[in-house]
Amino acid sequence: MQSKGIVYLIGAGPGDPKLLTIRGRECLQQADIIVYDYLANPRLLAEAKPKTKNIYVGKRGSDHSIEQDDINKLLIDEAGKGKIVARLKGGDAFIFGRGGEEASALAEKNIPFEVVPGVSSAFAAPAYAGIPVTFRGLASDFAVITGREGHAKDGPGIAWDMLAKGVGTLIFLMGVKNLPKIVQELKANGKSGTTPVAIIRWGTLADQSTLTGTLDDIVNKVNQEDFHPPAVIVVGDVVQLREKLAWFEKKPLFGLRIIVTRAATQAGGLGELLEEAGAEVVQVPTIEIQPVDDYSAIDEAIEKLAAKADNVGFDWTIFTSANSVRFFIQRLQHLGHDVRVLAKTKIAAVGSSTAARLATNNLTPDMVPLDFRAEGLIANLEKQGVRGKKILIPRALEAREILPKSLTDLGAEVSIATLYKNVPARPPLDKIIKRLKEGAIDIITFTSGSTVKNFMSLMSEAGCEPDLLTKPKIAVIGPVTAEAATKMGLKTDIMPKSSTIPDLVAQILASTGAKSE
Repeated sequence: MQSKGIVYLIGAGPGDPKLLTIRGRECLQQADIIVYDYLANPRLLAEAKPKTKNIYVGKRGSDHSIEQDDINKLLIDEAGKGKIVARLKGGDAFIFGRGGEEASALAEKNIPFEVVPGVSSAFAAPAYAGIPVTFRGLASDFAVITGREGHAKDGPGIAWDMLAKGVGTLIFLMGVKNLPKIVQELKANGKSGTTPVAIIRWGTLADQSTLTGTLDDIVNKVNQEDFHPPAVIVVGDVVQLREKLAWFEKKPLFGLRIIVTRAATQAGGLGELLEEAGAEVVQVPTIEIQPVDDYSAIDEAIEKLAAKADNVGFDWTIFTSANSVRFFIQRLQHLGHDVRVLAKTKIAAVGSSTAARLATNNLTPDMVPLDFRAEGLIANLEKQGVRGKKILIPRALEAREILPKSLTDLGAEVSIATLYKNVPARPPLDKIIKRLKEGAIDIITFTSGSTVKNFMSLMSEAGCEPDLLTKPKIAVIGPVTAEAATKMGLKTDIMPKSSTIPDLVAQILASTGAKSE
């Protein structure tokens, strides 16, 4: 008989994927199946191991893609087959998330489960709007209340009289549609019509918007602004603190949605800097970085570097990217060597990110051109003289030929050893094209010619009209990428003077009128 699996009931947090707990991430990484809701950020699915099955069971208002009893049965059946199931729920699973019902159903069938608490939107959304739910002198207690009392006919009613008179801050979840009733009940039970109210929509995300008012006027304001759920309603004097304490919406790139087209393994650095500035990053990896099938050339080059004879190795070893360093070190270790094999060769790095990657392996390059391109390195080496010099270039399978060709023309003996290859990725594009059609993408970033070429190819295959790419600003890391963009019919709007990720982000900030810190 097959052993039972386990179900992890995970609170996904309020929306910002970085607010997922460490334990939640660990459980996602172990899961065979992820069952996720409407309010669970889809980016969290990237934490899963390859071939994990994702099942959407979202509920949006009265629109349920699958009934709760069926969700319970799904969890029981899959865990019963010995699967590790991650049940990913927005906010905290035990705060109006029906996680308790799912846990009860699992317990009845003796299915092992674990509850992983999440950051609740009840506290996170107000915090991101600059509203502390408690504050000395204003509110010493708070209550979290369902905003859908009418849907809980079999449960206890809300004690409106006690809430209106006895609690400092009231937080209603899922209550936008029921707002008139909430206001009516609070006022009827003694809450002053001048009591401040805030409604925070899509809290912690780039779409976050906050509407403030009082119990007397908030319903009219919601109607005028056509304010839709999902949103958190905060009632109490602490709302007054928002004017002073709002921080998230003041970030320089707040409200901007930016596409990052780098490979998933590389997107982190650029994405993190953009998110730190307040942008919502949409990852559309256009390339996958994979090892090559044949390592014979690099293996031969490494053995030459390791040789004791002075005339066997290379005078220069040139690294053209951080990936070339990463794969080189991996191959070095695989062959039983370490960085000491580079002791007799001078090292050149194209760009500060490549130099930084070398530094993490205790290697300091002898040359880093100010112009972070092959052209800059060629100019520097020409000044030093390379005629008769042996030069090793560990690089990608597909790369610009200007570097080896120019060095060969200068009289050098150049050896190319391929370490990895860039393969076009196939990310899902339905939501991306939908956002482009809605005008909801503000900037598209490109960090290499291959990201431009592959992105445009993906758009063409998906039937995306070229006009959809005229509204977003196009940001490129440097002139080589800009040239590739021009060839593909894109107009470059943003390009830094120095071809680095930090400088690209700084230029994006400058284009919005903001300053980098």
